[in-house]
Amino acid sequence: MNYLVPKKLVLIGASTGGPGQIEKIINALPSLDTTSIVIAQHMAVGFMPSFAKRLQEKHINPISVAQDNDYLENGNIYVCSGATSISKNGLNYVFSQKESSANAFNPDINTLFGSFLPYSKDFDILSIILTGIGNDGVQACKMLEKNGSSCITESESSAIVDGMPSRARKEVRNIKVLDISQIVDSIREFCN
Repeated sequence: MNYLVPKKLVLIGASTGGPGQIEKIINALPSLDTTSIVIAQHMAVGFMPSFAKRLQEKHINPISVAQDNDYLENGNIYVCSGATSISKNGLNYVFSQKESSANAFNPDINTLFGSFLPYSKDFDILSIILTGIGNDGVQACKMLEKNGSSCITESESSAIVDGMPSRARKEVRNIKVLDISQIVDSIREFCN
């Protein structure tokens, strides 16, 4: 069976302070016609379903926790946990979701974002690093940017914790630095 594959992807990575920022983004989104959104928010696995449910309450697009062997479908929003990655199966793209005991974070943003590298020419990709401690996601954003994807990080004044955005600003060559309201506007424009 062939699933309707999105033309555009928004990859969002966040840690400390991220749930509120992600809610602002999701609540402002239009109906997704040609775009899917994949979210990696550092959070205990047990909280992922309630986070996805809370996001769904105010949104028209389907929001779910990506499970092992789920297909990436156009117009959907996926919340990821563990060491989630994507691979190609025929004409479709499928999630692989594993426990992240070998990884420092749940979910591991670098693992998720990095898994899209082989397919960066198949989609128009916008990767975003939001508030958080550490540097998770920065390495994968560097590689995505080198492959032609657009990257945004949150400004110091907007980020609740400026660890991940600060590292992204320093290490990702052509990254745009925007506050959360500008990020929301950029995602809305990208989705149209």
